[in-house]
Amino acid sequence: MEKRNSPWEIRPAYRGEWQDAMALAWKTFLRYEAADYTQEGVDSFRDFITDSTLYRMFLAGSYELIVAMEENRMIGMITARGSGHVSLLFVDERYHRRGVGRSLMRYLCNYLLTEVGVSRVTVNAAPYGIGFYHKLGFQDTGLEMQQDGIRYTPMEFVL
Repeated sequence: MEKRNSPWEIRPAYRGEWQDAMALAWKTFLRYEAADYTQEGVDSFRDFITDSTLYRMFLAGSYELIVAMEENRMIGMITARGSGHVSLLFVDERYHRRGVGRSLMRYLCNYLLTEVGVSRVTVNAAPYGIGFYHKLGFQDTGLEMQQDGIRYTPMEFVL
C-alpha cells in the first residue's frame, strides 16, 4: 500500500467511542451490505456488533479498534482480532472513495507488523468490499462462503 498524507486523523479509539463506531458500522452495513444477506445474516451482523463480550475484549485491549476522525467526527473504523484478522471495516458514505479505508488499513497493517509481529492480515470480505480489498493487494484464499447468513470471501495480504 502506498503512503499518502490524509486530512483526517487515524488513531486507536478511546473507550467512549465504541458505541459511535458500532453505530457507524450498523448504518453503513444497512445502506450497502444488508441487501446481499438473508434476514439471518442481518441479525447475525447486528448480534456481532452488539455483543458485550466483544466490547469487553476491546476494553481489555484484545480487540483493536482504530478510528478515522475529521474535526471530532468519526468517519471510519476498523477492528482486528487475534493475530491480524480484520473483522470490521466501515467508512461513512460521504467519505467513500476518498482514501479513508486505505488509511485505516495502512495504520492497522503497520501496527500489526511492528507491535504484534504478524506478517499477514486476513479478512472475510463481504461482497461489497471485495473490490476494495483487491485494490489493496489482498488475494482470495478460497471461494465465497456463508456462515450464519453472512456471505464472505476469505482473503489475505502479506505484509
